[in-house]
Amino acid sequence: MKKLKIGVIGCGSIARQRHLPEYAAHSQAEITSVCDIVLERSREVAEQYGAVPFTRYEDLLASDVDAVSVCTPNYLHAPVTLAALNAGKHVLCEKPMATTKDDALSMMEAAEKNGKKLMIAHNQRFVRSHVKAKQLLEKGEIGRIYSFRTTFGHAGPENWSIDGGDSWFFHKHEASFGALGDLGVHKADLIRFLLGEEVVEVAAFVETLAKSHATVDDNAVCILKTESGIVGSLAASWSYVSEEDNTTMIYGEKAILRLEDDPNHALVVQYHNGEVVKYALGNIQSNAADGQTQSHVVDAFVRCIVNDTPPPVSGREGLRALHIILAALESNEKKRVIRLDYSS
Repeated sequence: MKKLKIGVIGCGSIARQRHLPEYAAHSQAEITSVCDIVLERSREVAEQYGAVPFTRYEDLLASDVDAVSVCTPNYLHAPVTLAALNAGKHVLCEKPMATTKDDALSMMEAAEKNGKKLMIAHNQRFVRSHVKAKQLLEKGEIGRIYSFRTTFGHAGPENWSIDGGDSWFFHKHEASFGALGDLGVHKADLIRFLLGEEVVEVAAFVETLAKSHATVDDNAVCILKTESGIVGSLAASWSYVSEEDNTTMIYGEKAILRLEDDPNHALVVQYHNGEVVKYALGNIQSNAADGQTQSHVVDAFVRCIVNDTPPPVSGREGLRALHIILAALESNEKKRVIRLDYSS
């Protein structure tokens, strides 16, 4: 079978740790071109993967690639994705998919108009513990869900970004969001995925506490309410100075699901009758040097192109997660609960 020709736009840490090695390992994909505004980075990655280097994404899109990964700073997600879709390329875009609702909608419209796949790289949906928890929830084993608690925090992007302490992550004009958009958006998508319903109300406190040089937030705590009345908390932080916390708890009438809370068991189910079931499902993906695991995002993206099926994390799904983050920021600014409007 003919391999998909892949271009990767942006040669920073997320491309090097996730997209590039996963495409390289895929039997149906071939990295043919890479792009970064820093010529040395583009050349280095191109040499590693046997690709053609570019410094302008427009030039890469003029080549014969079939699909691209957009691994740029947040403010470029929309313009690069729009250019790629309009050039007839399928797109896997890093999260958050855009910095505004209007940009996200434009991306979705371009994908539909051009008949191309648009997938957003929300990798938490593919974590084995999360997939198993989703199955248990859908089977009704947990009964009615009352509440949840989900957290994603680490010491900050300076510890793994290719630019270190001067990373674009800290600059509002390039990132738009801080920890909330970097980490919180993952958990916003995960809660929607696990519970199978929309978040309709958001209240939040969003602060910059640990990164004095940042012009974006580094800590956020949100209270979310879903359409059926489930209430829970979402926390995102760049100030967890020891171990990363990437845990989620689901509290139901029959059991509690503890996801990524036990170092040896990715999912622990504590039933109301005292029974405890532990699942050893492998580690969640991590930015730690010794924690590299497949995110399965590239697998899903390639599969939807080859099989001509809908992307498992569509533009619509990416927009719904973005809605929650934007509502949290609005809540913090206006100091009130925000009701989400999904009419757009």
